[in-house]
Amino acid sequence: MRLRPLVAVSVAAVSVILLAGCSGSTGATASGSPTAAPAADLCDAQVSSGAAADAVTVSGDAGVAPTLSFTAPIQIDTLQAKTIDKGSGTPVTAGQFISYAMTAYDAETGQKLGDIGYKPGQLLPAQISASSPLGQVLGCGAPGERVVATFPASEQGAAQVYVVDLLGIVPSAAWGAEQAPVAGMPTVSLADNGAPTITLPGGNPPTETQIATLKKGDGAAVQSGDQVLVQYTGVRWSDGKTFDSTWDKGGVPTSFTTTGVVPGFRKALEGQTVGSQVLVTMTPADGYGEGEINANDLKGETLVFVVDILGAQTSAAQ
Repeated sequence: MRLRPLVAVSVAAVSVILLAGCSGSTGATASGSPTAAPAADLCDAQVSSGAAADAVTVSGDAGVAPTLSFTAPIQIDTLQAKTIDKGSGTPVTAGQFISYAMTAYDAETGQKLGDIGYKPGQLLPAQISASSPLGQVLGCGAPGERVVATFPASEQGAAQVYVVDLLGIVPSAAWGAEQAPVAGMPTVSLADNGAPTITLPGGNPPTETQIATLKKGDGAAVQSGDQVLVQYTGVRWSDGKTFDSTWDKGGVPTSFTTTGVVPGFRKALEGQTVGSQVLVTMTPADGYGEGEINANDLKGETLVFVVDILGAQTSAAQ
């Protein structure tokens, strides 16, 4: 089956169109991590409804995969969006990350193509902007918003009818329950926005990688090969200085797969739950390799990271 343009290849894969706003580094550092989306009025970004969207009947409650009914084939000339259920609470603003779910039907045959995002770990949170497909469909909706959208045929595929549910606004920092600190490990203090400051305990670095959960999230567990959305700060043990931090780059989360980072970072992520904050002190062997400590790279360094896990998409859903 093929969902286009919001979902591609199968119901278990998300197109590059939606991921364009939240792609990130494939290494443990975030060179090339995304910049904050410009502030824009999402209310004005939502496209208008029309005959095609009005012709679609949607059954079911927001947050659960719906059933669509329309007379096929349905003529779709332009992108249209019609709000079916209004959300409640704080409306989303440009640059925020949202959790969402989608159901797609073929406009020509009326057949359901699939749904995705209604179960934990199926979709990575996406950054919304006025120029993104999500922004054009959802506008400045609030959690619980349900919108039917009609997409005309293009080079990417045939015309399709979507229902998009705005499930929630994802915090920019870990929200899990605080856990007791581990004696002997670095300590962490948080700014009002969640940005961490790491204080090293002094003395020689540990000879084995150490991991502690600072906050325990309530989301899905991260599995090997998952794509994750995270905030992080990393410091060198040798001098305590920060060498990389998403918080220093506009506070915008970045994403990568757990198998695309150094072993210590991977160990810190896999098995943890979404919403968690993790502290890891990794040896050079689990970082960037043994060698003489220098100012040009991270060889020989014992590294300390604080990682906030904000979302995960299972490898089976990519």
